[in-house]
Amino acid sequence: MKNIETLIKKATELKSEGLVEGQISEELNVSSETVTWLLTHAETMGTTQGPKDISVDWSMIGKSAFRLSHVSQALSDIIDESLISSDCGVDVVVGIALSGLPLASMVANDLSVELAVYTPSKQMLSQEGKKLRGNLSANFADVKDKECIIIDDVVTSGRTLEETVEYLDEHGAKISAIAVLMDKKGTDEIGGVPVVSLLKVIRVN
Repeated sequence: MKNIETLIKKATELKSEGLVEGQISEELNVSSETVTWLLTHAETMGTTQGPKDISVDWSMIGKSAFRLSHVSQALSDIIDESLISSDCGVDVVVGIALSGLPLASMVANDLSVELAVYTPSKQMLSQEGKKLRGNLSANFADVKDKECIIIDDVVTSGRTLEETVEYLDEHGAKISAIAVLMDKKGTDEIGGVPVVSLLKVIRVN
């Protein structure tokens, strides 16, 4: 119960700081549905059944560049293995903002390729508070006619990665693989693109 209370408190704090549900979802590594439940059931906790989800806290890795570099090397290794088995290459690593970026930059360095940055729609709001479409930053590499690997930290529902695959397809990229730290969805592919992960959660219930 204490862990749920901690999540409710953190979600409430993030909302009071002006973050929207998509951003809170990113910070807590839970689905948007779970964030909605955490924010609306704070006072009735214990009386309603919460969504089936797993919160992933990888801050012990994220706060240390040394640990992050070693985890990124492990991710690069499984990417290499995946590319060899599928006879694909990579020209650009596409990091998903925010939490996928540190991993993506280190993986791009390990693989000696370019780095692109995709900001998903859940991270973007107009002045009217409406969600905007996700996009690639012009300050990083282009993806047109290039073989790409998408990097994120955690797969929850897979919607952000589906959005990223669709965007990259529309902009002329060839997507070789998706690589993540943890796959909570337990999937082999998203949008027709193979998914590799260091950890995979498989639900038994």
